[in-house]
Amino acid sequence: MTPQETFEYKRAWRESAYQVDVHSDLDVQCKDWCRKNLERHQWSMDTYTGVYSHSFYFEHDLHGKQFAQEFREWVDKGKS
Repeated sequence: MTPQETFEYKRAWRESAYQVDVHSDLDVQCKDWCRKNLERHQWSMDTYTGVYSHSFYFEHDLHGKQFAQEFREWVDKGKS
């Protein structure tokens, strides 16, 4: 996929994405997990969506649940 195709593809599923909010200290570890376990077009991230949190978005609920399980101690329970 070209960068433009990836952008358009993500835009199509982003509205109904599975969202997981994680403490901002884990941004590198979380991105590494996503890169190792998913294709780039299957996840997205917004930084500092909360005071100390980043939001990760997943095209498929299963991927989001696996991610949340992996980082369960750092997931912002009030938002996900």
